[in-house]
Amino acid sequence: MEINGKKYKAVVIGGSAGSFSVVSKILSKMSPDFPLPVIVCMHRLKHVRSGLVEGLNLKSKIKVVEPCDKDKIEGNKVYLAPSNYHLFIEFDNTFSLSTESVHNHSRPAIDYTFSSAAYTYRDKVLGIILTGANKDGANGLKDIHDKNGTTIVQDPASCDIDTMTKAALNLFEPDYILTPEKIAEYLNQLAS
Repeated sequence: MEINGKKYKAVVIGGSAGSFSVVSKILSKMSPDFPLPVIVCMHRLKHVRSGLVEGLNLKSKIKVVEPCDKDKIEGNKVYLAPSNYHLFIEFDNTFSLSTESVHNHSRPAIDYTFSSAAYTYRDKVLGIILTGANKDGANGLKDIHDKNGTTIVQDPASCDIDTMTKAALNLFEPDYILTPEKIAEYLNQLAS
């Protein structure tokens, strides 16, 4: 899919504290025929394995699933990083799951998902960082930026907790700083 002359293969979204409601809002406003895979990495409680996918599916117009190791990445699906696993995107367009050490106090770590997306999709990935209480995701989003992917940071003024978005803004200047509503609008341009 193309927007402003740029072709995309995937969208990656990361968030922590307060991000469930933001992701829900974005997914509720997205076109049901959104053509790209949307890969979401949110910090979650490791001992709570269910409820998040079900909650997102209540709002989303696109099917939300938790991928298994080696699952093929397909368009028109939302993939949510499973609880207590790091989620990586491989060069053969599959996922890999890992239980290696926590990163920035988190597993899944947004940095790992974003960095692997940057190296796999290079300039054909759109990375979005949302509200959150630590700096996880900032370095990964910078990796996307450094590979000429498109980067969006949620407007810190619209965040429940702006630590995550400000950490990204301290590293580089993103392509866009948008409210959740504007993020959904931008994504829908990809579907039209």
